[in-house]
Amino acid sequence: MTGITSRGEKRLVLVSGRAHPALANAVARELGTELVPTTAYDFANGEIYVRFEESVRGSDAFVLQSHTAPINQWLMEQLLMVDALKRASAKRITVIAPFYPYARQDKKHKGREPISARFIADMFRTAGADRLMSVDLHAAQVQGFFDGPVDHLWAMPILTDYVRSRVDTSNVTVVSPDAGRIRVAEKWAEKLGGGPLAFVHKTRDITRPNQSVANRVVGEVEGRTCVLVDDLIDTGGTIAEAVKVVKQAGARDVIVAATHGVLSDPAAQRLSECGAREVIITDTLPLDASKHFPQLTVLPIAPLLARAIRAVFDDGSVTSLFDGNA
Repeated sequence: MTGITSRGEKRLVLVSGRAHPALANAVARELGTELVPTTAYDFANGEIYVRFEESVRGSDAFVLQSHTAPINQWLMEQLLMVDALKRASAKRITVIAPFYPYARQDKKHKGREPISARFIADMFRTAGADRLMSVDLHAAQVQGFFDGPVDHLWAMPILTDYVRSRVDTSNVTVVSPDAGRIRVAEKWAEKLGGGPLAFVHKTRDITRPNQSVANRVVGEVEGRTCVLVDDLIDTGGTIAEAVKVVKQAGARDVIVAATHGVLSDPAAQRLSECGAREVIITDTLPLDASKHFPQLTVLPIAPLLARAIRAVFDDGSVTSLFDGNA
């Protein structure tokens, strides 16, 4: 039987949807267990069927799903898996959504819009989830949308450890792609030796998704290695324009670091041609071969997820994994 059983007879089980099997298997290996055998398939009309092939009664169940395209299919599959666990008498159910779905719709910009990120949290709770775990939420307030414990994991230690090996930290400026992420950039700068900060001033038309205009860079970038940081890269337009603006302002070279590589078309082309020396992401989302390009580096997120899962299972501190900041 799969799972990890503690001396007090608690049993950890890890189940996964079909969106990112490589990540699920990597997390299972880090935990020293195996995924619960699961049957999942689509009916001809698109309905999803799921069933676990062994008992999960009384278990501490963790349901992992990466919300890549088609996002609505994988969201529904995860909701059905939570419902199946609840009806199979799992004792506690933790939803693991490394890339939280609909996170960018966390507030109303105009009247008659939904707050979709809140609605997603409500659906997870209604399905039977007791706890939620995610990596680098687009907005920290999303934690408050879920009526239960939320583990907000940070990929920053993974990314900063790698970036330190790629730059001269005495000549680094951390650049935020917009003024709204300055707080994150400050934490990055602290991890990279306390260098100066800069941000790209941009304008965005809220009626046109995935489009913004980078106007100018504010801060000390001339002659320096600039690390441009963000939580996600979708179509790559914002980041590609920001790289060009920073280089036009005199930066010696630019490295891009982001947690979630959505990389919707034409992101790969834009990023490969924007002039960045390296684009660093984690594997919270799967990437097919068409999304790879020479400057891309993908770092594994499985060790972080496994450590957090183990801490939750052992009733330990998840916050302690991030110096008290999670």
